[in-house]
Amino acid sequence: MTAVDLKQIRALLKVLLHDHLDGGLRPSTILELADGIGHVLPSTDPSELVAYFRKGADSGDLMMYLDTFQHTIAVLQTVESLHRVAFEAAQDLAADGIVYAEVRFAPELHGGAGGLDAAIEAVCGGFADATAAGADIVVNLIVCAMRTGTRSVEVAEAAVRGRAKPDGRVVAFDLAGAETGFPPSDHIDALGIAKRGLTHLTIHASEAPGLELIADALHQGAQRIGHGVRLIEDCQRLDDGALQLGPLATYVRDREIPLELCPSCNVQIGAVPTLADHPAVPFLRAGIQATVNTDNRLMSGVSLSSELAALVETFDLDLATLKQFQLNALAASFQSPQSKTVIQNRIQLAFA
Repeated sequence: MTAVDLKQIRALLKVLLHDHLDGGLRPSTILELADGIGHVLPSTDPSELVAYFRKGADSGDLMMYLDTFQHTIAVLQTVESLHRVAFEAAQDLAADGIVYAEVRFAPELHGGAGGLDAAIEAVCGGFADATAAGADIVVNLIVCAMRTGTRSVEVAEAAVRGRAKPDGRVVAFDLAGAETGFPPSDHIDALGIAKRGLTHLTIHASEAPGLELIADALHQGAQRIGHGVRLIEDCQRLDDGALQLGPLATYVRDREIPLELCPSCNVQIGAVPTLADHPAVPFLRAGIQATVNTDNRLMSGVSLSSELAALVETFDLDLATLKQFQLNALAASFQSPQSKTVIQNRIQLAFA
């Protein structure tokens, strides 16, 4: 098999479904924004600051990982900072060969920006302006409510308002944050508002144990599962590396429910022991609609290209497999069929 290197992967056209705005800031931007508002960071040295974020990711503890976000959220409390970071995120993703992305954030965490609607509009504006400035990418927004909070109904209503705007950049509603003890069913009212407002649903489930979070998310109407890595607990690994699917995994496969897998992050927070144990490739080969994503590019120190390159090295993948991951992500994306067709044609040419 001919090796596929990182340079080749960067040149391929790609689709990204699971990327957090507040987890992908440029270190230089954090330093500049923090200086402007007097926020004290763990370090003012760029390399030491990056090491701080990576230490949280490598802790193996989801709560320690999430704790590092206090600093990125602190510098994103104005419409100007949200617009800037959204603009830069679109540029950075485009530079990695991504032509379509869905980036998510929780507007309730950005109260200084003048309310939920103002925060959402600032982020959508940043994405749109990056494309207008020449970035070869379309970025849409997934609006998250914090499952540990009490504002999910308000956030869902804001997502529906954003969805109804002519630019159409708000495409979905999500529940994010710590999962243990906070099942999706705690937010039935918010999820109902999103569904009645014709807003797509993707719900974080199964970074924390176990299968019941995935089952609950599906029961509440999730069209995609954020992460879903612990679905492997419903599978038996056979001697030849194939998977024998249990009832929940079979349900996910047969109904073509996409999983937004984030390999490096899934390993870092302890959902799987090592990359070699990650189920992204076995899921794909078992017919499950697996996709590969970044989650938090700053904290995990990744890009979509580096995530794919790591899978190539670990599982000896070929271009056809990388192409299938992209087609899965495109099919799972919350955009119009017409837009999907345009991007699919581009991907087919890029992988030819």
